[in-house]
Amino acid sequence: RAPRIYTRTGDSGFSSTFTGERRPKGDRIFEALGATDELSSAIGLAGEFSSEKGHTFVDQLHKVQCMLQDVGSNIATPLSSAREAHRKRTSFSEKPVLELEQWIDSYSEQLPPLRAFILPSGGRSSAALHFSRAVCRRAERCVVPLVQAGEADPNVAKYLNRLSDYLFVLARYAAMKEGKEEKIYIKPDP
Repeated sequence: RAPRIYTRTGDSGFSSTFTGERRPKGDRIFEALGATDELSSAIGLAGEFSSEKGHTFVDQLHKVQCMLQDVGSNIATPLSSAREAHRKRTSFSEKPVLELEQWIDSYSEQLPPLRAFILPSGGRSSAALHFSRAVCRRAERCVVPLVQAGEADPNVAKYLNRLSDYLFVLARYAAMKEGKEEKIYIKPDP
């Protein structure tokens, strides 16, 4: 018999961190985990749209989704209740941040200069990447207080910060490769 997907352990409004600590589901750790999960889902959708258009960066998006699992592991292991074994298992290095910077630089070199504020647009791939960027910014806003409180690794916040930049550049790149127009902000008449 296959195991059940439901456990009923969260029915009373509490859930467990990786360290086994029970916290209310409204705790900021679970808020950050939820935002990170939404981000991975949004990137998955952007990846599907991008795959349909044959974009070569889809493998990078898959790698990002895998890194977001590691981000979640770090968030789910509050340092205040983590043993050394937990910390080692869920540590988050600066290496993924540096990789994102390399990707950003590579795509930026191929793009026309930014001369106006770009609205989320540029075709389905681009718009989905812009949406992912907005979700990423929210995830970052949820994680920063955890880092400031010493509950999560600072590299997690750095990764999310750089990831939003990567998603922005990638959205522009997708629009360019697909020959789609990026809509720019035009100030409405008063």
